[in-house]
Amino acid sequence: MNYIPISQPSITQKEIDYVTDAVKSGWVSSLGEYVDKFEKMFCEYCDTKYSLTTSNGTVALHLALAALGINQEDEVIVPDFTFVATANAVKYLGAKVITVDIDEETYCISPKAIEKAITSKTKAIVPVHLYGHPANMDEINKIAKKNNVFVIEDAAEAHGAEINGKKVGGLGKAGIFSLYGNKIITSGEGGIITTNDHILYEKMKYLRDQAMSLEKRYWHTEIGFNYRMTNLQAALAVAQLERIDELLDKRIEIFSWYHKYLNNINGIKLNPKSENYKNVYWMICVELLNLSEIERDNIMVKMNDKYIDSRPYFYPISEMPMYTKVNTPVTKLISQRGINLPSYFDLTEDQVQYICNELKKLL
Repeated sequence: MNYIPISQPSITQKEIDYVTDAVKSGWVSSLGEYVDKFEKMFCEYCDTKYSLTTSNGTVALHLALAALGINQEDEVIVPDFTFVATANAVKYLGAKVITVDIDEETYCISPKAIEKAITSKTKAIVPVHLYGHPANMDEINKIAKKNNVFVIEDAAEAHGAEINGKKVGGLGKAGIFSLYGNKIITSGEGGIITTNDHILYEKMKYLRDQAMSLEKRYWHTEIGFNYRMTNLQAALAVAQLERIDELLDKRIEIFSWYHKYLNNINGIKLNPKSENYKNVYWMICVELLNLSEIERDNIMVKMNDKYIDSRPYFYPISEMPMYTKVNTPVTKLISQRGINLPSYFDLTEDQVQYICNELKKLL
């Protein structure tokens, strides 16, 4: 039996041809036609006016927050249940990270928890569309408007996700996406920001290139960053974006297989599904409702013995030593009993059935 990994990219001849073309062109760094093409294609896909490539998803969020002027005097609200990069990007600017609890049904940040955490120092909210399910952007935007704060969507895991037919990435002041190798589409390593705000776009573009003057080359008027994507990465990203409908359809099909074999099993809860929300199932989520964290971890060890990869849910950010402890009971409960199972493009139904059968034996 071959080992079944949690994730791996889908690379076809199209990706190979585009990257080869970029290499042969000689434009292998941050200039080249594929960078411009990918930015144009991605904002059209998300139905936003602008998009800006970056070297990864974390710096995309850092760049967006920096361009909005977030600093050490400010507070930024993030969910306690997310990958730590969401909070780290805030920390890079010296701002205070305020972690709040999540909604039990969607795993996304709770609007009620946001409302309770708002203070006069709050400057931004970063809802995360976790594991491919969108956050409640309608309620979050209402809170933000009422309190005059920015909303930056962390859509790192949610390319193509929708609310009422509108794609994420265009539902706040800006949206950020990761293009890491395990994401829905990949550039190997990379990120991209979407926005409808021209002033913000120009500020981010300026800061991304070491804040170089547009009028006087190699003259810099403030501290900028080297956050550009290479043409090689963009070539891979263009090929992937041309295939995104195919890639999303397969993820939905893979989830349907897990649903078929696990849905009626006592003590198991699968990925959330909400009316008028399109979940793109970046990761297959299995919440083991009757198990402790230790029991959950033991199951992952035994699954590995059966050549099945898995990973635990994200740990609460507030429990990590560099962040402030807070009371987020929903986050703490869900994080200790959830696992992610394989969901990559080439996965077959027979493999999913095998994974599910082995899991059921261990419960």
